[in-house]
Amino acid sequence: MDYHIFREFADSWFLIFLFVFFLGIVLWVFRPGSRKTYEDTSDIPFRHEDNPASSSVPGENRDRGE
Repeated sequence: MDYHIFREFADSWFLIFLFVFFLGIVLWVFRPGSRKTYEDTSDIPFRHEDNPASSSVPGENRDRGE
């Protein structure tokens, strides 16, 4: 196979495949039953608002252990 065959495939069938894949993802995200899942996920930063986690040393990065 040479470059021209791959180019023709990419310009036609693969483009259609990627477009259908994109539409499938959009429909999956905006389906009626997904609202509760995304609302729960979006509230993660605010779950411990009354008692936030603190580090022992000011400015310490807890994720990297520095």
